[in-house]
Amino acid sequence: MRLLLIEDHDRLAELTVKALATVGFATDRVAGVEDAEAALAVARYDAIILDLGLPDGDGLELMRRLRRAGNSVPILVATARSALGDRIKGLDGGADDYLVKPFAMDELAARLRALLRRPGAALGTILEIGNIRYDSTSRTVEIGGRSVPLTRRETDLIEILLRRAGRAVSKASIEEALYGFDEHADLNAIEVLVSRLRKRLVEAGASAEIHTLRGIGYLLRGDTP
Repeated sequence: MRLLLIEDHDRLAELTVKALATVGFATDRVAGVEDAEAALAVARYDAIILDLGLPDGDGLELMRRLRRAGNSVPILVATARSALGDRIKGLDGGADDYLVKPFAMDELAARLRALLRRPGAALGTILEIGNIRYDSTSRTVEIGGRSVPLTRRETDLIEILLRRAGRAVSKASIEEALYGFDEHADLNAIEVLVSRLRKRLVEAGASAEIHTLRGIGYLLRGDTP
């Protein structure tokens, strides 16, 4: 899952990005409206965390522009504006949820998961191919009915491949989904990760396998259940 955090407080942003990484979210952080619009123009996000008081504009107006443009990405407003009127403006302006600062990181993560479980969103889906079963809410993988422990990156990768099972997934799209703007993957990081996940699947007796398509990317293929 890839998130966009729009927050101008450097320390809070740093803590938020780190906390969300521990629960499987890759997060890009920008500090203002202009940078947010630039990020949204070049990347696809599963959800946005939006502060309303930004140095170069009002987050509420940014959200309204996104909604007028037909952008339905889930938006969680995280702001110090706690008055009832502010909360009503935020929700009426297009927010899917509204969280008042200061907040606990565990609650932020839980609210994001709740947003992403809504119909049509990224979570709340069981993904299966062959004897591989992945629960995107609990982020657990089973092969042949047995739980298979994977690292966070391996779990992220298998979700990406499962969501496009039977279709080629480019190396660039995998890297974009796994790493935020501030993270830099080694030249062969994706190849190493794919190799490690492929080995785990084979060892667990998976009936689907990861194929390398030279010059294109990767493909997860196997018997459907």
